[in-house]
Formats: sequence, C-alpha cells, structure tokens
Amino acid sequence: MHETLIQYINAHTSHPLTESEQEIVRTIFTPRRIRKRQYFLQEGEVCRYMGFIVKGALRQYSVDDKGNEHIVRLYLENWWAGDRESFVMLTPSIYNIDAWEDTDILTLTKASSLEFDSIPALNELARKLDEKHSMAFLKRINSAISQPVEQRYAELAKTYPEFLQRFPQHIIASYLGVTKETLSRVRTQALKK
Repeated sequence: MHETLIQYINAHTSHPLTESEQEIVRTIFTPRRIRKRQYFLQEGEVCRYMGFIVKGALRQYSVDDKGNEHIVRLYLENWWAGDRESFVMLTPSIYNIDAWEDTDILTLTKASSLEFDSIPALNELARKLDEKHSMAFLKRINSAISQPVEQRYAELAKTYPEFLQRFPQHIIASYLGVTKETLSRVRTQALKK
C-alpha cells in the first residue's frame, strides 16, 4: 500500500522522495482496512487520524435532529480523508466518516505528521493540498448557494463522474443538497439532452 502513496507524492511534488524519505513515509503511515459501513470517525470523537485512500470509498456526513444525513464530502482512491478541523484543533468532530466500500487506507497521526517538516516533498504536498482544498471548498459553497440543481449535477458529472458510478442516488442527492426525487428528475432530464 505504501508504494501507491509514494507514487502519489512523487507525482504531485517537484522533488521526488529519496530512499530514506520513502522509509520515513513507510514508518509514519499505518495501513488499515475499513470494512463497508465501518466508521473511520464518529461524531463526538476527536479525529486522531488523517488517511490516504489506497482502495475504496468513504463518505463524510452529519446527521440532523430528524435523523437525516447530510453528505459534505465523498472520497475515493488517492484522496485524503478526515475531519481537518478536529484533527488540527483536537476538538470533537461534528461528522461521521464511514466506508461505503471495503477500504484500504494509510493513516497518519498528528504526532507523526510532525515528521513532514523533515521531508521537503511532504511540505510541498501539504501546501498544495491546502490550496486545492480551499479552492474546492469555495467552489462548492458558491455552487450550493448560487446554481440551480441541474447545473450542480452537470458539474458533478463532469468533474467527478466516478462518484455517479460508485455511490447510489440517495448519497449523490444528499451531497447535492436535494431530495432523491429531485435528483431522479434532474438525471432523467440530463439523459434526454
């Protein structure tokens, strides 16, 4: 599993990892298997791990007072999963993260993340991930408050077509902030075009 992460780091940074840095990566990232429907994080827990997904799919969501799930993030291979606020601030999470498929993940603790300082490629990767996360977050908020659902669905289908293949309609509907019936109508209209 570590080879997938090492290849990912080398592909996304300007300085490939040296052999000794690769060994540090193998040491600080711990392999873990999460079975379908098993939690990576539960609401009320402090997020003790960030994870790099080698294989599988996760979803991050909150549950309202009526028991409705509100999907805020979907994760697939080569994505990083975790509640960043809880991880950094050591505060209880308001989210659940569970496996939608059996998932192989490499986890990193906060203490182990301090090793990043000694590896230029990991520092560069962390900076790039922060920048991408910030841009994606703003784009998602703008989309949610200003675009009709048809446009949000079309953008999702264009940007992340694998989401539509790997997650069922009710998960996609929640991610888009609409009902299953609305999503069904939008999908039907999109197919007619």
